[in-house]
Amino acid sequence: MAQFYRKVVTIDWIIVILYLSLTIYIGFRYKSQAGKSLSDFFLGGRNIPWYIAGISMVATTFAADTPLWVTERVAMFGVSGNWIWWNMLIGGMLTTFFFAQYWRRAEVLTELEFIELRYSGKAAELLRGFKSVYMGLVLNAIIIGWVNAAMIMILGVFFGLQGFEALVAVSALMFLVALYSTLSGLKGVVITDTVQFLIAMASCIILAWIALSTDKVGGIARTETFGGQWRFDFFPVISSENPIASAGEVFSVTIGSFLTYGLIQWWASWYPGAEPGGGGYVAQRIMGTKNEKHAIYATLFFQIAHYCLRPWPWIIVGLCSLVLYPDLPIDQAGQGFVMTMRDYLPVGLKGLLFVAFLAAYMSTISTQLNWGASYLTNDLYKRFIKKEDQFSDTEKADRHYVAAGRVLTVVIMLVAVISTSLIETIDQAARFLIECGAGLGLVLILRWYWWRINAWSEIAAVIAPFAGYIFSNYVLHLEFPSSFLLTTGITTVTWLLVTFLSPAEPIVVLEKFYFKIKPSGNWKIIDSTDKDPGDLKFRFVCWFAAMVMTYSSLFLIGYTIFQNWSLAILNFCISLSALFLLKWGLSKLHFFNSKPL
Repeated sequence: MAQFYRKVVTIDWIIVILYLSLTIYIGFRYKSQAGKSLSDFFLGGRNIPWYIAGISMVATTFAADTPLWVTERVAMFGVSGNWIWWNMLIGGMLTTFFFAQYWRRAEVLTELEFIELRYSGKAAELLRGFKSVYMGLVLNAIIIGWVNAAMIMILGVFFGLQGFEALVAVSALMFLVALYSTLSGLKGVVITDTVQFLIAMASCIILAWIALSTDKVGGIARTETFGGQWRFDFFPVISSENPIASAGEVFSVTIGSFLTYGLIQWWASWYPGAEPGGGGYVAQRIMGTKNEKHAIYATLFFQIAHYCLRPWPWIIVGLCSLVLYPDLPIDQAGQGFVMTMRDYLPVGLKGLLFVAFLAAYMSTISTQLNWGASYLTNDLYKRFIKKEDQFSDTEKADRHYVAAGRVLTVVIMLVAVISTSLIETIDQAARFLIECGAGLGLVLILRWYWWRINAWSEIAAVIAPFAGYIFSNYVLHLEFPSSFLLTTGITTVTWLLVTFLSPAEPIVVLEKFYFKIKPSGNWKIIDSTDKDPGDLKFRFVCWFAAMVMTYSSLFLIGYTIFQNWSLAILNFCISLSALFLLKWGLSKLHFFNSKPL
C-alpha cells in the first residue's frame, strides 16, 4: 500500500470516490423503474435507443483484462497478433444483418426463452433448463473469474496487493457492482456502461498520448526503431513452419492457423460477445432496443467501435511499453500497460486512469451479473420452479420474480468469487471457452434459416464439443488449431447425424415460429402466401460492405497513426465507397413495426 500512496495524492482519491458515488446514484435513480416487471429489470422496458445499447455492448467487451491482453499480443506478435480476435468481426457483422432484426422480432425475454419458441417437447425443456445453469452460472462464473484475474493483476501493480488480500479487494468491488445491478436492472446498467465507456476510452487515449510524448519514447517513430518494423505490420507472414512467438522476430502463422481464423473460428465457436447468430449480452441488448432499426444500428455501432476504434490506444501503449520497460519479461508484457499508468501519469490523471480500469471492470461485471441472472430467473426459476400460474395476480408475480432476479444476481457473484480463486491464467479460461464450443455455432446460425434443425440438433451440438475437446487435447495431445479443427469436425458430424436420425419439429411449432419471425432461408415446408420479404441478397450486400468499411477504417486509423499517408488515403477511399454501398443495402431491407430513428 505504501507504494501506491507515494504515487497517488488526494485529488486522485477524490476522482475515484466521485466515480464510485456516481455508479451508486445511477443504481438508485433507476430502482423504481427496474422493479416493475422482468422485462423492465432485464430488458430496460424494451425502450433503449440504439446508441445507448451499442455503447453498452462495447463497454461490456472493454474489460479490465483486454488492454493488458492486447499489450501482451503486441509485445509478442506485433500489431498483426490482434487477428486472433479481429477475425471475429466477420461473425459480428453476420449477427448485425442476419439476426439482430430476428432477435428483436422474437419478443422473448432471454436468448434461452427462444428455445421453446423454435423447438417443442421435453427435449426443448431439457435444453432450456440445462443452458440456463450452464451458461447463466457455470460459464458466467468462468468469464467473471478471468476478468477478476486481470483486476487482481492491476491491483498488484498499483497497490501491491497479492493473494488473499487481492481476492478480498476484488470481491468488495464485485459487491459494489452487484449492488447497483440489483437496484437498477438493465436500464441502470446500460446508462452506467455509457458513462464508464466514455471515461475509459478518453482515459486510454490520454494515456497513449502521454506515453508517446515521454522523453524515452519521443514519438511513434522511436517505437518502430526500438521494436522492429515487423511489429507494425498489419498482417502476419503465412508460413508452413510453426509460428514464431519470441520477441524480436517476424511473427508468422501456419497456413492451418490462418485458415482457422479466417474461415472457421468466427462461425464455428461460441465465445462471449461474438456468439454465432447472436446471443448472450449482445442479444440481450438487441432485445432491449426500441425496434428493429434500433437493433441493427446498435449492433452495427458495436462492431465498428469494438474492432475499429477502441484497439488503437491499447496498441500504442503496448508499443510504448516496449521502450519504457525493455527488461520486462515477454510473458509479463501486459503489466507494461499498468506500469505506464503508474509511472508516467501526472497527479489527477493517475486517478482518472485507475477509474478507467474500474469502469472497464465494472461495466463487464455488471452485464455478466444481470445477463446471467436473467437466465437463472426466467429460464430456470420461473419456467420450472415457481411458475406464473402459482400467483393470484400478475403484479404480485412480477414483484416476486424481480426479487428473485436480485437474489440470483448475488448468488452468481458468490460463485464467481470461488471461480476467481481457481483460475490460473486468463488465456486458460479463454481457450477452454473457444474449444468447448467448437462446432456449436453452425447450429445457432441455421436454426433461424433451416426448418429441419430441431432441439436434439442443438443438444448434440452442445454436448459433442466436450467429447471432442477431451479426445483431441488429452488423448491425441493436439495443439491449436489442430485440436480446434478436430473438435469442430466431430461436433458437426454428430449434430448432422442426430438431426436426420431424429424427427423434425411438429409443423404447428414451425408455423408459429415462421409467422412470428418471417425468416429467410429454407422454409419450404411452410405452405403460405405470406412469405419472407425476399431481402436475403441485400443482407449479404450489407454484410460484405460493413466488413470492408470496418476493416478499411481500422487500417485507415492505423496508417494515419504510423504516418503512412498513401495507404491511409487508399483505405479512406475504400471505406467511403463501402459506406455508400452499405447505405444502399440498408435501404432495401424490410422492417416490421419500426419507426424512423
